[in-house]
Amino acid sequence: MKKYKFTINGNTYDVEMDSIEDNLAKLEINGTPYEVEIHHEVKKSKTPTLLRPSVPKPDKSDIQKKGGGTTSSVAAPLPGSIISVDVKAGDIVKKDQRILVMEAMKMENNVLAEKDCVIEKILVSPGDTVLQGDALVEVL
Repeated sequence: MKKYKFTINGNTYDVEMDSIEDNLAKLEINGTPYEVEIHHEVKKSKTPTLLRPSVPKPDKSDIQKKGGGTTSSVAAPLPGSIISVDVKAGDIVKKDQRILVMEAMKMENNVLAEKDCVIEKILVSPGDTVLQGDALVEVL
């Protein structure tokens, strides 16, 4: 409970504010209880609201199978172990997009897509050990 002293037109008032909910305040002025509706100006924020356009999901119809739909594979550039696989079967990837991360010679290496393609099949999982030239992913 908050206590205030107001002077209005030379008259002094002792005001005890019991509670405020939304725009309704319960007050006691000089011992008499009142419920007061509060009218206040809604201040506009000076900070602009950022609206970002939604990014459409790529459609598989953008990439067409060439030459009867032959698949190719992405091979391991070095012997090592798979740390993470960043795609799943059916995903559409663009050229230079990361497909997976592997550790080779105590370094993390990103394996990137060589062209725009669709992931057909994942042949490895995190923790697998691969040799140089082993197929990691099949793509269309």
